[in-house]
Amino acid sequence: MNQPYMWWDQTINRWHAEGLPRELRFSQVFDIARYFGLDPYQQFWFSTTDATMEATQHHVEGMVSNMDDYLRIRPQLFPDHGAAIRGMSSWAGRLERGEAVVWSTLEGFFWFPRTLMGFEKMMYAYADEPELLHRINQDLLEFNFSLLDRILPVCVPTFMTIAEDMSYNMGPMISRRTFDEFVAPYYRQLLPRLQEPHIPLIMDTDGDVTLLVPGLEELGIAGVLPLERQTGVDGLKLRQQFPDFLFIGDFDKMTMNRGEQAMRAEFERLLPMMLAGGFMPSIDHQTPPGVSLDQYRSYLRLLDEYTAMTG
Repeated sequence: MNQPYMWWDQTINRWHAEGLPRELRFSQVFDIARYFGLDPYQQFWFSTTDATMEATQHHVEGMVSNMDDYLRIRPQLFPDHGAAIRGMSSWAGRLERGEAVVWSTLEGFFWFPRTLMGFEKMMYAYADEPELLHRINQDLLEFNFSLLDRILPVCVPTFMTIAEDMSYNMGPMISRRTFDEFVAPYYRQLLPRLQEPHIPLIMDTDGDVTLLVPGLEELGIAGVLPLERQTGVDGLKLRQQFPDFLFIGDFDKMTMNRGEQAMRAEFERLLPMMLAGGFMPSIDHQTPPGVSLDQYRSYLRLLDEYTAMTG
């Protein structure tokens, strides 16, 4: 699957002025992908938070400082997601016919406590309130199990991601010891649930993942995305060290507004990874608004060209 998208809303707004049909709105990922001739996919993100909390994923101020806070807001957490699951059922036929990819996202055991507590309070809680973090993550594990019990009879996703964002440009935000105590135990329980339907679980975590990958592979996580070129992560070195691990990303999107020659040089850099397998070149996150529609078309043409080289 070629997966060179999504796009920033400002990018789509720019492209409307450059020839992209105006009826294709930013939110219409499937329709925009079809317009460009890309492999169609649909992502279903199963959030832990309810709209009444005025929380959007992890971009919130910490609402939880202690166990009392958590138990007070817990009734507002873990929404039903019935509409999304019904939406997945409408994609099941396309998936079975090989016409589309269905991608589902759960929220993870670093992400969710940070959503509730904010980064600083969560860091202190690892030392001061470990029972709170374990309670939060046990509840999350049970929520994710309940989602899988409802999702899998309807549609078995092509792959799943789990949102964590536990690394940034300087590497992981928690130590391996903290990871092993507070995060890994819940993955050890979750991953077997995905083995029977053969769903690869890929961790969505930003930044330099170099120090994270060994622990993730030991747990049985299939791969990571997106490798962010701007952090200086060495994708080829990771591929050589972990030949069975999956990587998505590593394309330097800062080359895209510099023309075809710069983009071709970037694909040449990535070609050894592509030939080695288990790697999908992609920009990290979204195509920035500095990229014109013509430049994006050049990127897609080069992506097809270099993907064909891999056979």
